[in-house]
Parts: sequence; C-alpha cells; structure tokens
Amino acid sequence: MDNMERVRVLVVDDSALVRKLMSTMLACDPAIEVVGTAADPLIAREKIKQLNPHVLTLDVEMPRMDGLTFLENLMRLRPMPVVMVSSLTVEGADVTLRALELGAVDFFAKPDSDLASRFGESAQEICHKVKMAAITRPRARTAVRKLDVPPRLSADAVLPRAQTAGTRGGSPLIAVGASTGGTEAVRVLLEAMPPDAPPILVTQHIPAAFSGPFAARMDRCSAMRVCEARDGQPIQSGHVYIAPGSHHLLVMWDGARYVCRLHDGPAVNRHKPSVDVLFRSLAASAGAATVAVLLTGMGDDGARGLLELHQAGATTLVQDEESSVVWGMPGSAWKLGAASEMQPLDHIAARLLALTRQTHTSATSA
Repeated sequence: MDNMERVRVLVVDDSALVRKLMSTMLACDPAIEVVGTAADPLIAREKIKQLNPHVLTLDVEMPRMDGLTFLENLMRLRPMPVVMVSSLTVEGADVTLRALELGAVDFFAKPDSDLASRFGESAQEICHKVKMAAITRPRARTAVRKLDVPPRLSADAVLPRAQTAGTRGGSPLIAVGASTGGTEAVRVLLEAMPPDAPPILVTQHIPAAFSGPFAARMDRCSAMRVCEARDGQPIQSGHVYIAPGSHHLLVMWDGARYVCRLHDGPAVNRHKPSVDVLFRSLAASAGAATVAVLLTGMGDDGARGLLELHQAGATTLVQDEESSVVWGMPGSAWKLGAASEMQPLDHIAARLLALTRQTHTSATSA
C-alpha cells in the first residue's frame, strides 16, 4: 500500500458493542480508516469484496462460521493481513495460537469484557498492531482522540548494565527473542531441535494469559521439554524456558549453575517481558557462552540487548527480512551491527546448534 494512504480496516465481531468500541479505538489514529463492520464471517466475505480493506480484525467466536474456519478459507482464497481479537482465557489463547498457525499476523487480547474502562491503553495497542499488520505484505476521518503514550523505558529500569561480562563453565546457552510472527517462528525453530540440545531461553512478546498455553503448545511439538519459566528454576540441557507474559525473564549465575529469575519490574521498550532484559542478563552472567538470535517482530526491543551480547563476546544472529513477518526487531539489530550473521528461519535451528558446538569447543580448549 502507498505510504500516504490510510490503512483501511474491516472490523468483524458478532457483538455490536465490541464493533462500536473497536471502530472508535481505531478512529483514534488518523492513519487508520474503518471502512466497515460485519457481524459474522458471511457478511464479512461480501464486505471484503465491496470495500477492499487492507486489514481485517477478526473475532475468534462468531455465529454461522467460526473465526478459524473463516480465517483458513480466507488465507486460501484471498490472503490478507488479519489481526485476531480474542479473550484472555486459556481457551481463547489456544484458539488464537491456532489462528497464528493458519496465517493471522497478530492478535489483540481484550483485557476484559469492559473495553471502555481501558480505552486509551487498548486503543494504542490495537492501532499499532493494525498499522504494522498493513505493512507485512506488499499487496491510513473521523474526529481524532489524542492518546497518552507512556514513557519508553530501557533495560536500565530492570537491570543495570554490567561493566564486565562473566563467562561460566558448562554448556552454552541459546537465547531467543521474538514478537509479531514469533509464535510461529519459535515453533519452527523448536521443532528442528534434538532432545539433548543446549538450554534455550525464549522471550516472546505475549500476554500473561497466553504464555502458559503457548509453552504447552510448544512442548507438544518439540522433542525438547518446554515450560513456562519459574523463578529460581535451574537451567538444564534439553529444556526450553518461555518467559511468562507477566514478568521479565533473566538468567543469573547462583554460584554453581545458571537459574531463571523472574522480575516484576516496569515494561521495557513498552514490553513485559522484554528481550533487551533477557539479553542484558545473559551479557552479564554468561557472556561468550551465549548464542543469541533475534527473530521476527515489530519495533526494536532486543536490538540493543543483542549488541550488548555481541560486545560481551557472544555469538549473535538475526532472522532475515524475507522470512520475517515484520523485520523490525531483527532489522534494527542488523543496522546496529549487533549480529554476526543473518539467516532465513528454516536455517536458524541448525545454525544455532553448530554455533553452540563451536562455542563449547572453544571454551573447553581454552
């Protein structure tokens, strides 16, 4: 779409109240135009033909045809950027993760039944997601309500930067950061890992109610053991630790081993968990024993953290633009010179394993 053109959005939801609130929230951004709404997928199908929207917001549960069936048909017959709208429940999380597998770009998790009570915060989030969705494929009238934007904090708000990086003995660690498109990218990566792979720490931008179901879903598709990280949990080979959606994940050395630490500090780069926080903790505690990768995602969270890891002697890489849903985070890191190499998604698992073997060999021969 043209850079000067407003993002045309069709809102699909069976609730008249939610359709009204979503339309009002999206109208807060002058770069977005809500061209229509639909109460169910069959109406939406006709309005897509009539209105030619750039982005669809799609409710998970609707009459006449459920959101997943409609999404699957849409991606087969007329692929377009879709942002799913789901509830913060275990069931909502599972269905939303399935929608991302089917091709949805991102999701907006309704905080509760009363969206109006958190209007400004919710509006900022959905507008940002819709605008980013609009540029994920090559294929933005009403009165504008100014939004209050919270201050953007760095990793300093959670963990001071260490003056020197430590490198401990034992197996190397793999660190992964991701955002938009990341749930699928992480799945592709983990499916290719053997059961005895080095420990993997993952920070994926995800709501608190979704991180547990996401970890359980990854556990079912990976030969490694995947879990939502717990505070004080020892870090072991063959295990994957997913940052909870409510806390930052840090890696610390407790004198004998690496352990997970959870930090309930402020959002960093407007994210909690933040990739920058994970990467900074590893720069301080593991240094050159770390192999880190920054996957697809909007914004730049993780870019400066990856640079800190690179400067601490870690091996760093990013996902390439062609295989990324959004080349924001990896692109920012690449432009900073934070990564030693860039790889397509389907090559990253093998490359991480090769690099950890090299890192381990270098450490044992030193």
